[in-house]
Amino acid sequence: MARLPSGRTFPVAVNTSSVAVITGNKAAAEAARLARVEVIAAYPITPQSGVVEALASYVEAGMLDAEFITVESEHSAMSVCIGSSIAGSRVFTATSANGLAYMSEQLSWVAGSRLPVVMGCANRAMSAPWNVLNDQQDSMSQRDHGWIQLYCRDNQEILDTFLQAFRLAETLSLPVMVCYDGFILSHTVMPVDVPSQEQVDSFLPPLAARTILDIADPRNINPVTLANPRKNGNSVLCHGYMEFRYLMQQALDKALTAIVDVDKEYEEHFGRSCGGLTWSYALEDAEVALIAAGSLANEATVAADALREEGIAAGVLGIRSYRPFPDARVAQELKQARLAVVFDKSLTYGYGGPIYVDVQAALYRHKGTAEVHGYIGGLGGRDINAHQLSGAVQESLSWMKQEQAPKPINWLNLQL
Repeated sequence: MARLPSGRTFPVAVNTSSVAVITGNKAAAEAARLARVEVIAAYPITPQSGVVEALASYVEAGMLDAEFITVESEHSAMSVCIGSSIAGSRVFTATSANGLAYMSEQLSWVAGSRLPVVMGCANRAMSAPWNVLNDQQDSMSQRDHGWIQLYCRDNQEILDTFLQAFRLAETLSLPVMVCYDGFILSHTVMPVDVPSQEQVDSFLPPLAARTILDIADPRNINPVTLANPRKNGNSVLCHGYMEFRYLMQQALDKALTAIVDVDKEYEEHFGRSCGGLTWSYALEDAEVALIAAGSLANEATVAADALREEGIAAGVLGIRSYRPFPDARVAQELKQARLAVVFDKSLTYGYGGPIYVDVQAALYRHKGTAEVHGYIGGLGGRDINAHQLSGAVQESLSWMKQEQAPKPINWLNLQL
């Protein structure tokens, strides 16, 4: 068995896979290579640049048969993905922060076109002021475009999640954004079990293109669509704008089941699971749940262990699928907890942390009883350690004993 920095273990299959000590960016590139992507739209931006640099070397060395298209901007990168995906190719790109924001218009176009585009986001702070370090503001600010968003806790999960993302995207006809913390994961080396090409081919079949391209039968792609259904030139009643949005919502609802199913099938092929919608640590008997996404949730496991040494039954709920948000799963996992402490590395300005807000809504919808407290931390790469996380839990427990009013949003390690 091999061991990850998080303490998780995974089986290493003899002669079918190999363990490599690689960065998160390299893990993302390896996954794209193993997925046999056919078109790569490349525009570098810190801290994502290593992904497309690695893929460029694979194409140059003949290790990957793909069109490597360098573009002048992130907006153009997603435009290449749109055209290539419509033409029936398996496509890939990656970005970060302001580059993702520059793609924003095209993100809606991809989702509305129901294209199975897979993109990596090495999470980075948004400017201004200028900052290239990690938080999750970039991807979470783009949550309402209709993309599936999956968050990774370590480098093994980056590789595994990208491979699952292609299956999900092509099954549901929805784009998938795989998010992982910039520098904390993108530039940190960890042992990663890299499966063989044969193993991946058995899990991920070639893309079955669904778009009709025929010179003799030309089609318009995404013409102007009015509010109400109307007949086309062949007298076929076609959807109005709202019907398209309804169908997108239905597909994202189906993703709640598909994410779990694909993860289970992945485990059957490779012997390891990412947890599906969420993952948990010591949560079975926990009265206090620490909740976060990405590598911060891994740090929370250390805090939970420290809290248990002090006699506090603490556990961790890691959010893997942020969109669609697994409200029923979250409510079920928190059924026995009396306190849920949510740590966000992002901010919904004027309200609070986005995960905090969604956890509150989930418990309200499913009649959960846990009290929910929210903390903002790690913005712009500000350090968060297990001691600070456990201290926040202690603060919340003290508040529950002394106060009747709802606890305000707090900021970790804020220095004014």
